[in-house]
Amino acid sequence: MTNDAWIFLLQQKLPPEEALALHPMALAFVGDAVQSLYTRCRATIGTSSKTGALHHEVTKVVNAVSQAKEANKLLPLFDDTEKDIFRRARNCKIQTSAKHADPAEYRRASGFEAVIGFLFLTGNTERLAEFLSVCFEDCANS
Repeated sequence: MTNDAWIFLLQQKLPPEEALALHPMALAFVGDAVQSLYTRCRATIGTSSKTGALHHEVTKVVNAVSQAKEANKLLPLFDDTEKDIFRRARNCKIQTSAKHADPAEYRRASGFEAVIGFLFLTGNTERLAEFLSVCFEDCANS
């Protein structure tokens, strides 16, 4: 195993306090990558589609507009910690914007990504899979 291979196994999950100490946009940065990898794997496995078609499927799920919609749907299911992470990330001053999303959608998407990042970094894979599978199924069926 190479020195960097550990990151995919996440053998050393962060304690929740340590993950909460990270900047909310750092959590969102990780969450975006986690959702993208999850969605790419779900879209790819069991298909013979070309990469262009796969990319189209992934971008239906991993974009600010879809993430904001999923955040609105999942917010009632968030526990208090997840709601706090979502709120902190949503309220961060964001320097960039999405091409096809308004600022409010982009902020909600960032909150959603931060929750995903937190769940991944703390090793809460069951909850992470629950949220990501809902997003994938919602967007794949639309």
